[in-house]
Amino acid sequence: MELSGRARAMLRAVEAGRAEVTGGSEPELYVDGLPCCDQMATHDLVHAGLLRPAQPTRFGHRVCAELTEDGRAALAAS
Repeated sequence: MELSGRARAMLRAVEAGRAEVTGGSEPELYVDGLPCCDQMATHDLVHAGLLRPAQPTRFGHRVCAELTEDGRAALAAS
C-alpha cells in the first residue's frame, strides 16, 4: 500500500502514542483527543492491517491505537 502524506502523519501519531481508535468494523481515529478528519484513510489503514486497537474494545469505545509490524515496516519504508 502506498502511503499518502496524511496517512504517514496518522501512523506517526499512532507511533508517538497520541492516537486512539474506536472499536467496530469501520473504526474512527482520534489524535490528541480530536477526531481525525479523514475517516476513509483511517478505515484503509486499519483494513490494511497497519494499525489496530492496543487492547480489546467494543463498538464506539475508544482505546489507545498501536502500529502493527506491517504498520511499522510501512512507516519505515516511506
